[in-house]
Amino acid sequence: MDKPAFIPFTKEMKSTHTVLIPNMLPMHFRFLASAMERAGFHTSLLETKGPQIIETGLKYVHNDACYPALLVIGQCINALQSGSYDPHKCAIIYFQTGGGCRASNYISLMRKALERAGFGYVPVISFSFLALEQHPGFRLDLKTLLSMAYGIIYADVIMSLVNQVAPYETEKGAAEALARSLTERLSVEASDSVRVRRNFRENLRDIVDSFKAIPVSREKERVQVGVVGEIYIKYSPLGNNDLVHFLVNEGAEVTVPGLMDFLLFYLCHHLVESDMYGRGTARTALFRIGYRVCLNIQRKVIEALEKDGTFRGPAPFLHTVERIKPFISLGCKMGEGWLLPAEMLELYDRGIHNIVCAQPFGCLPNHICGKGMMKPLKDAYPDMNIVAIDYDPGATRVNQENRLKLMLANAAQ
Repeated sequence: MDKPAFIPFTKEMKSTHTVLIPNMLPMHFRFLASAMERAGFHTSLLETKGPQIIETGLKYVHNDACYPALLVIGQCINALQSGSYDPHKCAIIYFQTGGGCRASNYISLMRKALERAGFGYVPVISFSFLALEQHPGFRLDLKTLLSMAYGIIYADVIMSLVNQVAPYETEKGAAEALARSLTERLSVEASDSVRVRRNFRENLRDIVDSFKAIPVSREKERVQVGVVGEIYIKYSPLGNNDLVHFLVNEGAEVTVPGLMDFLLFYLCHHLVESDMYGRGTARTALFRIGYRVCLNIQRKVIEALEKDGTFRGPAPFLHTVERIKPFISLGCKMGEGWLLPAEMLELYDRGIHNIVCAQPFGCLPNHICGKGMMKPLKDAYPDMNIVAIDYDPGATRVNQENRLKLMLANAAQ
């Protein structure tokens, strides 16, 4: 098949088209969608589930594509076919890192699939800090980008607190209801970049205090389980068959490292590469500034979460970097690279010895840095209880859940 035509998102489309956002982190992406709405875009965050998503993906994408690609493309085409939207008034956005794995080729796969499905006229927008593509109608000013950045930080904090409170709440669903309420309120405030910077510490305290007020019962001890893995499968309930809720229902308290770790990893590996090859540029200087700013923000988040000892915060990223150095080179950056085993060590240091490594079957970087690093980590720390769970169209949910139950049974011994 010839390369599909590039359909630009024009300035006129900003007022006429709905931008479909395939979901990965439901809470985080609500903040991003809200920021785009306030910048003048019409958005729709796709939250569809069910076997029809993967069936649609398999119908229009070659089955050797990675599972996240099949899900993202399947979710978008399924939405266009659903009758809920006018396809001629829709665009699709995909968030990319611009890295070396197949995630950077999703847009090409998406366009080919749209063409095969009869939607070749639908623009596909690349959202990337590397400016992989240019669309005249898709311009985000600094105010909107700051709104998105603060939204990610708030969502990380809320996600962490939901996971720490939900297993113990006396009123089922209270933590998730509070999370929805806070997300709605803070996404409005995040649109005012001056106000959000001024109120940042106050908002963090308010989030923590709100979750502390939820009645809990901690009489029953819960198994501590951490989740790491490929970024989409780690976070997306669609991609991991609602892994967190399954583990909670099986008697676990789940910890999932936040998206801030991945953003810091992204900044860090550019600096590491610059130091390794001596290729400092003006962009490197900007990355260095951004890295320091993000480290400072993370420090404030940790302080807010751990202030009175009720909740746990993430490990400082610099600690995570130092912990992995004896095991793998920081030059190993494809996919989640060294961050994947580093997060295993971060969880272990926080007393979480039971770890699920969630990854798409056949994802080479994650199999090397995930499964490939399990033995050296277990050799160093024999009480690490790690299980690697593969997700792909042919993997049955029953098999995945049985392996998770076996891990939990081993943890209880």
